This record gives sequence, structure tokens and C-alpha cells, in this order.
Amino acid sequence: MSRVGNKPITIPSGVEVKLDGEKMTVKGPKGTLERTIHQDMNIIIEDNEIRVERPSESKQHRALHGTTRSNIANMIEGVTNGFEKTLELVGVGYRASKSGKKIVLNVGYSHPVEITPEEGIEIDVPAQNQVVVKGINKERVGQIAAEIRSIRKPEPYKGKGIRYQGEYVRRKEGKTGK
Repeated sequence: MSRVGNKPITIPSGVEVKLDGEKMTVKGPKGTLERTIHQDMNIIIEDNEIRVERPSESKQHRALHGTTRSNIANMIEGVTNGFEKTLELVGVGYRASKSGKKIVLNVGYSHPVEITPEEGIEIDVPAQNQVVVKGINKERVGQIAAEIRSIRKPEPYKGKGIRYQGEYVRRKEGKTGK
């Protein structure tokens, strides 16, 4: 029994949901998202609610049930509120700046690293040591935030690097001499 998959998704006002075969389109105040839904899942749209039902109790259908429901809920959440991930730059001289649409990161390399956001993603720099990735697609926001983090991952000895806001970096003890 899937706890996530059985919850109905309420459609807020101003959001339009269309299901055309396997293709689901969600339109809202922030934009439009499209996704291909697995053909085995039964999606029922009635009143202001979406329910996802599985055809059988097979392992694959049980796995798809909650995932499909979460994907649809994230699409609706994205077009109404959007998603954002905040990254922190920790280290002496580590800073970010915005020039036009590009983000320029100085994170200890011999050259500055430039990042150009893709369509539908907005990267903001509220402070020199903070980068905020915003968008309506949760997967893309998380992926781009992970790519920015991978430019200079936090290291365990001094804790320098790019990390998610609130991320705990486990520190190691350095060498000890005799």
C-alpha cells in the first residue's frame, strides 16, 4: 500500500492540467511544464483533484505509483510557487558575481568559472558568498545546483568549497607530527 501514491493532488485555482494519452501538461501562473507519464499508470482528473492508481500489485507498478504521483505534484507546485536552491561559497576569496545573465565564480582556481543558465532557470547572487538557483522544474533546479556545487565541492579539512545552504560538512582532523 503506497502512502504517497494514494494521496490525491488538489489542483489550485489558476492551474490548468491536461492529459493527452501519456503526455501531461500543467499550465500555471509561472509557466508551463510537460512530462510523459508511464502508460501503465491510471490518472483520474475530476473536480479539482488528481488521483493516481496502479493497475496491479506488481513490483514495478508499486514503484511507479508513488513516483508518478510525486512527479505530478512537483509539476503543480512548480507552476504555482516555483523551486529554489541556495548555495553558499565558503573560503577566503571565494565569491560570486553576476554579469548580465552569466554568473562568474572565483573559487580558488587560476581562472574565474562562468556559468550561463539554461532556458527556464534563473540564477541570482544576493550576496558575494551566496548563489540562488530558481525555476519551475524541480529536477532541473536540483541538477544545476548540483553542477554548480561540483565546481568546488566542500573539502573535509578546512570546509572550503561550494555547499548547499544548511549542509553540514563533516570535518576531519589534520596530520599530527611526532
